[in-house]
Amino acid sequence: MISTETRPTLNDSSSDAVPDRRRWFALAIVMTAAFMDLVDVTIVNIALPSMQRADGATLSQIQWITAGYALAFAAGLITGGRLGDIHGRKRVFLIGIGGFTLASALCGFAANPEMLVAARVLQGAMAALMVPQVLSIVHATFPAHERGKVFGLFGAVVGLGAVSGPLLGALLTEWNLFGLEWRPIFLINLPVGLAGLILGGRFITESKAPRALKLDLVGVALVTLGLLMLVYPLTRGRELGWPLWGYVSMAGALVVFAALVAYERRKAVRDGSPLIELSLFKVKSFAAGIAVQTVFGIALGVFFLVWTLYMQIGLGWGPLKAGLTGIPFSVAVSMAAGLSVQKLVPRFGRKVLQAGALTMAAGVLLYLWEADHYGLAIAPWQMALPLVVMGAGMGLIVAPLTDAVLSGVPREHSGSASGLINTVQQMGNALGLGLVSVVFFGVIDEHLTLAETGPAYVNAFQHALGWVAAVLGVIFLLMSALPKRPAQHVEGAEAAAERVDGASAEKAAQPELVS
Repeated sequence: MISTETRPTLNDSSSDAVPDRRRWFALAIVMTAAFMDLVDVTIVNIALPSMQRADGATLSQIQWITAGYALAFAAGLITGGRLGDIHGRKRVFLIGIGGFTLASALCGFAANPEMLVAARVLQGAMAALMVPQVLSIVHATFPAHERGKVFGLFGAVVGLGAVSGPLLGALLTEWNLFGLEWRPIFLINLPVGLAGLILGGRFITESKAPRALKLDLVGVALVTLGLLMLVYPLTRGRELGWPLWGYVSMAGALVVFAALVAYERRKAVRDGSPLIELSLFKVKSFAAGIAVQTVFGIALGVFFLVWTLYMQIGLGWGPLKAGLTGIPFSVAVSMAAGLSVQKLVPRFGRKVLQAGALTMAAGVLLYLWEADHYGLAIAPWQMALPLVVMGAGMGLIVAPLTDAVLSGVPREHSGSASGLINTVQQMGNALGLGLVSVVFFGVIDEHLTLAETGPAYVNAFQHALGWVAAVLGVIFLLMSALPKRPAQHVEGAEAAAERVDGASAEKAAQPELVS
């Protein structure tokens, strides 16, 4: 049972003067929740082929198991942050982690693929409540002089999550614990989530924002409707023979987004609390940065799904072999990210991000060549070089990108801008997962014999990599609109934690807390 003991809410001055002795327990709890979300995002991809074999999931259902989570998370991220500001970060965090745990149980015990997709959508929605509170709780709990150390710990947690997620998913799937096949990848969240729920009620101190922005539920509804009208036809179109209604739906999505822009303008004038602060797009670097984040999300959404399908279905590898193959990539990302922020960006500025895009594209093209050259006989060690090159390029991009995008944004809007950056990256990811039907499944015949499956998937993988390389070229061009030397709008470690966490920085821009 969650403790209902009454404790005072913190204000900004009290958090600096008399630090709460329970703060390190609170930190462990919220970091565990953030880690659980990070692992959950990466753990699922490696088990998708097993889900398809065991439960007969269709190709579109495989896409929606990941895209449904990303869509729900993206649509609710900013609103989740505002709910914490209004009703209390601790309360919304506990609701989020409780709902996330329940959704994990529903995923683990799903009777069919349809139920699994629905549970994943619920899981993404609950993550949108849970994750934005993490940094807000840290701000409310720790005095300013301790926050640098805390955000350094977040960086370590992020690196651990990036490496351990795919490996943990591979081990749990490969071991087939109690004959449950892929289900333990979700069920492992149950003891962690329950512990977080109970301990969070005891050790986290409540906090609110005195001038919280109002909710924009109409904006959320329009964003969600527009994305569904765009992504659903992409995932179902191939299986249904690309019917006319699919094209009508995708065209209609543009109308919905136009209506969203008109509504957000009126909302900004009426109460100053729009879901999307449209005035930010007048800043050239921000508009270009949002485009980069969206397109980069598309590239990652495409690559990580087709990579898993290529290794496990095309090459016939088991989950563990596929998971271990990805370790050089994860290590390269972590090392390059640290190097870019600490050494390279302060000296070379925007050129580091552009070099990252070109490096990642070079790694993709090298991977494409190897996949064609070695075919079905390719070995994990032969993939190591392109994966390291790709990981190094990605690390050069992900760590400094948010600071570069925010550098031209007025400080009073930095919170809204950060929240929007995190949201559009998730939206791009969902769109990329939808595009897998076009760039990967679209070149695979529907009825393949066992002998034809491997070569067909290898060929489709090469086709998808070509598209990913082209998208990275577009990213390189868009980066030319970023500032040459980004100003440090946010403390480096804090910004890094926010990027990884997906947390809306709207709360960071409102540090004062009511008593």
